[in-house]
Amino acid sequence: MGEFLKQFWQFLRVRKKWWLGPIFGMLLLLGVLLVLTSGSAVAPFIYTLF
Repeated sequence: MGEFLKQFWQFLRVRKKWWLGPIFGMLLLLGVLLVLTSGSAVAPFIYTLF
């Protein structure tokens, strides 16, 4: 995972695609949120948001 992040950062710097950073960050945050809440009592409330 560290190698991927390093290459992604280099891609952003070289290609000047700074707008991809927030999109990638939000997708990553959303994925972590869904994984962490999948087995908890909060899951039904999270799924109603989407």
